[in-house]
Amino acid sequence: MHNKRTLKNGLRIITVPMKGTQAVTVLVLVGVGSKNETKEINGISHFLEHMFFKGTKKRPNTTAIIEPLDRVGGMYNAFTGKEQTGFWAKANSENLDIVLDWVSDIFLNSQFDEKKINKEKGVIIQEMKMYLDTPMINIQNVWEKLLYGNQPSGWPVIGEKDNIMRFQRKDFVDYKKKHYLASNTVVCIAGNIEPEITERKVRKYFKRIKIKEPTPSLKVIEKQINPEVLIHYKKTDQTHLHLGVRGYSMFNPSKYAQLVLATILGGYMSSRVWISVREKKGLAYYVKTNAEEMTDTGFLVTRAGIDHQKVKLAISLILKEYCKIKNRKVSKSELQKAKDNIKGSFYLSLESSDAQAAFYADQELSKNKILSPSEEISRIEKVTADDILKVANDIFQSSKLNLALIGPFEDKKQFEKLLKI
Repeated sequence: MHNKRTLKNGLRIITVPMKGTQAVTVLVLVGVGSKNETKEINGISHFLEHMFFKGTKKRPNTTAIIEPLDRVGGMYNAFTGKEQTGFWAKANSENLDIVLDWVSDIFLNSQFDEKKINKEKGVIIQEMKMYLDTPMINIQNVWEKLLYGNQPSGWPVIGEKDNIMRFQRKDFVDYKKKHYLASNTVVCIAGNIEPEITERKVRKYFKRIKIKEPTPSLKVIEKQINPEVLIHYKKTDQTHLHLGVRGYSMFNPSKYAQLVLATILGGYMSSRVWISVREKKGLAYYVKTNAEEMTDTGFLVTRAGIDHQKVKLAISLILKEYCKIKNRKVSKSELQKAKDNIKGSFYLSLESSDAQAAFYADQELSKNKILSPSEEISRIEKVTADDILKVANDIFQSSKLNLALIGPFEDKKQFEKLLKI
């Protein structure tokens, strides 16, 4: 059972006591990401995340930053997404004060030294090149560019090289002042804790957080009247593809049926797309279908790595499964198998304190409403075969189809002809 407290300054504190663990995780989640950026500063959210690890007044360099948690065997990291940026640390619960002191210090007191900014530019450029050299990762950027185009949701989180090289200290200071605010932040502590004591500690360590109203992100604009294809030409050993459709946001009740639908199609090794593409035809090593939701958009997509000569066959097989599930109601046994799979993997994913912290903080920050694990599962259990059929017929339309490819192809017309349901 979680506990939530909203302070007068707007900071939200969530405590999640857990039995049977000696670990504790502190996660600070901020409602800012690449969707808050303009084209001129695309990449600053991610770059800023890097700079939080470069020094504070108390810990003036990276070694001083990382050593306290290394000494106690702790784990720590940060991440940036489209809508959120997070900083977390995990350690034995007896070291809670060390963890809180560490996280609050980098979050509130980072210096953003100009020389360190210039040095980090090289690191981020290398990170960018690593993603570009890894088609299995970069295909996600191609997919999002295809769906959303020239707006924040269609830009890469890591940004553009020209922007990275242009950023100066003032850019980071101004951006932090604009978004890293009490009302835009959730501090979640999960693990072997006493909620009331832990809450008092958080109040102490985060008392200097800035108070101001944050600037909201731009809403996604979606429009599509025909199936679309986007190819990123690259000489690869296999073609990586994303084939899917626009779907539902996290606020749409149909997202639960969409999740079950995606699971039936490609959520496990006995799913329809896996059997059709991998087991029967041997076309792919990896093939998976999943649904993703953000605050104002969502999609269902099948991902796969395919031999260049077999790409068209793989596309036709995936589309065939999309057609089947929109034209024929799923059986009771297949529906229940998907629900049981979601339930089982969901509860397994919440075993650790860091997973619990992410589960509760993400809901609070994204929706300002928290459902317990059992409440989430109850909504999955209520999905019917009729719901699956209704959602499938809504999203699986030719006009909503999208195909992103990374491989040695230049002519997209050959693929556009295939996109029919």
